[in-house]
Amino acid sequence: MKTFIVLLRGINVGGQKKIKMADLKQCLTQAGFQDVETYIQSGNLSCRKEGLTAKEVEIEVHKAILEHFGFDVPTLALTKEELKLIIDQNPFADEEEKSLYFVLLKSEPEKDLVDGFNLLHFENEAFHVNHNCVYLCCKAGYGKAKLSNNLVENKLKVQATARNFRTMMKLLEMA
Repeated sequence: MKTFIVLLRGINVGGQKKIKMADLKQCLTQAGFQDVETYIQSGNLSCRKEGLTAKEVEIEVHKAILEHFGFDVPTLALTKEELKLIIDQNPFADEEEKSLYFVLLKSEPEKDLVDGFNLLHFENEAFHVNHNCVYLCCKAGYGKAKLSNNLVENKLKVQATARNFRTMMKLLEMA
């Protein structure tokens, strides 16, 4: 049985879509998931369920949250191998870990949108786009960055969710 890493976008941020991790764990366990483990309050978890693909896990977790909490929460699921590959392909691996961020894409953006995105330039920020992740190096910190998750979603026309290097490594460990 595969372990999946599930990332939820926009929960417990600014007082909106509040979900206690203990309640989320119980909700998903009732939905038939096993070994549900959460990490911090921002919507990171690992779980297992027999016979599902990552896309099917996304759909089932999304549905369970919608039915149980009444929130429409963008959901992204990855296998351990997919997560490891995303981390391993980071073109900024030689930079300070505290400046590294990953904007994980739910679907592959269109080439013309990526081409337009690649024309952007921001001081103290570098990025690289591939089919499932926008890698960010934010030398002044993500909180001050122009390259935000919202900007990525708007420019590339895909759902996305951002995580820092430390969280990505913890999620890999959980898998």
